[in-house]
Amino acid sequence: MNRTELKRLVSRGESDTVELKKSTAQLRRAAETLCGMLNGNGGKVLIGVTPGGRVIGQEISDKTLREVAEALGKFEPPAAVSQTRLDVEDGREFLILEALPNPELRPYVFDGRPFQRVGSTTSVMPQESYQRLLTERAHARARWENQLASEYDVSDLDHEELLRTVRLGIAAGRLPESTGSDAVDILDRLELSQSGKLNHAALVLFGTRFMPDFPQCQLRMARFRGVDKSEFLDQRQIEGHAFTLLGEAMLFLRRHLPVAGRVVPGLFEREDEPLFPLEALREALVNAFCHRDYSIAGGAVSLAIYDDRLEIWSDGTLPFGLKLEDLKREHSSRPRNPLIAKVFYLRGVIERWGRGTQKIVELCVKAGHPEPEFGEQAGSVWVRFLPSGYIAPHRVAHDLSERQRELLHLLSMKPARPLRELRAAMDSPPSDRRLREELLHLKKLGLVTSSGHGRGAFWALRRHDDE
Repeated sequence: MNRTELKRLVSRGESDTVELKKSTAQLRRAAETLCGMLNGNGGKVLIGVTPGGRVIGQEISDKTLREVAEALGKFEPPAAVSQTRLDVEDGREFLILEALPNPELRPYVFDGRPFQRVGSTTSVMPQESYQRLLTERAHARARWENQLASEYDVSDLDHEELLRTVRLGIAAGRLPESTGSDAVDILDRLELSQSGKLNHAALVLFGTRFMPDFPQCQLRMARFRGVDKSEFLDQRQIEGHAFTLLGEAMLFLRRHLPVAGRVVPGLFEREDEPLFPLEALREALVNAFCHRDYSIAGGAVSLAIYDDRLEIWSDGTLPFGLKLEDLKREHSSRPRNPLIAKVFYLRGVIERWGRGTQKIVELCVKAGHPEPEFGEQAGSVWVRFLPSGYIAPHRVAHDLSERQRELLHLLSMKPARPLRELRAAMDSPPSDRRLREELLHLKKLGLVTSSGHGRGAFWALRRHDDE
């Protein structure tokens, strides 16, 4: 950091990641603030600034540095706090102490007490928050993904997928261009091996052999007839590494989701797209792969398409401290499997930490659908996609002909239309008899309604309040 950057930082004032102190006479309070930052998202304590924001610096002697070292030695567990000194003038210096937290080591305490940083205020952490972080730390040290897969080695991995990860990571600017093609070195960089031994995360991400030790590397997919599980039209159960499963899930969605037609503005041409935004569905699947509890040997990610909805389920509960209502607003990223999530991030699959569920909501709303529903039930977390528009609310997956889709599109543009008006608006209108048969079929499916009789009948889309 140079003087220009320092002045810019000071001018912004105090925040959750910046604290200003006049001198090391306030070193204890500075250390308490660093503790709060270590328990949060990190931050800097700038020493040598007046309350008014004037950079004055101070004399930093060997005694000053010993006092700083003594204060930093009171963190438990030992904390990473970097020290930077900048010359000001007349032998005075500016000291920057930066907290570099390791989420797996939280909670940090200073001199026996835990602190938290909320906005520009540092306070003692509540007991409930402290206990939660202790539980998270115990989980982090004994995570399933961290454990060694002693019976497996590099030959059990998909080398092509491993190299593809490197290429995508470099292209996304998230892996250095110097990353080579040696599998052992790549695994070390991705933290997927320890002392030459693969961990469980390596098998989840790149494995080619799963039985009998990893039956949970599984995806279950079904297209059901109706709105329950009594009858299915297609059912598949696939084993594979996470990227194979993601690809198979996207193919299944493309195969079974209905296509919604829209008119491209200015071109007067129809453009067919899957009913739900594929990007939102992909994001939900990635969330499931990153957050599921892999310690459940019989678990899986499940994808189910019904006549009235689409659901994605994954085994496991929400991460520590996260509630269902948090998923639709800003929240910190707490993946149950940070090593697995990290590889998805490096590949460019995850764009921003902690934004996945919000992105799902935004994409669906932008496409004209209701906000997806999130739930937790029987040890699993699920997301439910509900349709809107002319295939709502109870027919997500009916196979419709092009003519039937055209009729639904025309009816979506006007509250109610007679047969003759519909026929005049069609590109290649059939006979009146055939047109009436098509409309009666749509009515039988519950997609349209009619009022009046014979030639004077009016046809309209079926709305929620028609039921």
